[in-house]
Amino acid sequence: MKIIYLFFLQSAVAENDSLLMEMLQAESSMSFMEILTQGGILMIPLFVLSILAIYVIAERWRTFENSRMDINNTLNTIETLLKSGSQQRAIQYCEEYNKPLARILKAGIRRLGRPIADIESSIQKAGKKEIFHLEKRMNWLATIAGVAPLIGFTGTVTGMIRAFMDIQSLQGNVNPSVLAGGIWEALITTATGLIVGIIAYGFYNYLLGKINRMVFELENASADFIDLLQTPAPKKKTEV
Repeated sequence: MKIIYLFFLQSAVAENDSLLMEMLQAESSMSFMEILTQGGILMIPLFVLSILAIYVIAERWRTFENSRMDINNTLNTIETLLKSGSQQRAIQYCEEYNKPLARILKAGIRRLGRPIADIESSIQKAGKKEIFHLEKRMNWLATIAGVAPLIGFTGTVTGMIRAFMDIQSLQGNVNPSVLAGGIWEALITTATGLIVGIIAYGFYNYLLGKINRMVFELENASADFIDLLQTPAPKKKTEV
C-alpha cells in the first residue's frame, strides 16, 4: 500500500508540475503590450507622462549640448576685437554663435561707452533671461517624477477594490484566477508609475546639475568680461 501511495503522490506532483509549466508558458507568450493592457485605464495617463518625460529630457539635452561654447577662446577673441576698436565686429561675432554666453556678452558690448554699472546691469538682465531659458520645462519633469508614482499607487487601490468586489460578487467562493484581474491592475500600474517616476526624477537631477554648472560658468565668464573692460589699456612707449 505504501508503494501505491507513493506512486499516486509522484503522479500528482508530476501533474502539478506540468500544469505549472503550462501556466508559465502561457504567461511568457503574452506580449509586452498585452501585459500593459492588464493595468487598466490608469495606464493611459502613465503612458502620456512617459512620452512627455522623454520629450522634455531629449529637448533639454539637445538645448544644453547646443549651448556649449569655448569660454576662454570666446573671451580672448572678444578682447582682441575690442582692443582693436572693432566693437561692431565683436557684436557680429556674438551674433554668429547665438548661444547663451554670446548673447550675454553682446548685451554688455552694446553698452560700451556707458558707466560700468550700466554694463553690469545689462549683463545681469541678459544672464537672468538665459537662466530662465535653460530651466525651461524642468518643472514638467519634476511634476512627472512626483505624479507618476501617485497614479501607480492609485492603480494599486483600484485593483484591490476590483479584487474585493469580485470576492463579494461570488460570495467568497473564489479562486486565484478570479482575482487575477485586480492583482494584475494593482501590480502593473504600481510598477509602471514607479519606473516612470524614477527615470524622470533621475534625469531631473542630472539635468539640474548641468544647468547649475552652466550657470556657474556663465557667471564666471561675465565677471571675467567685466574685469576685461576695467583693465587699463597698456601705454604706448614714447621714443626719446
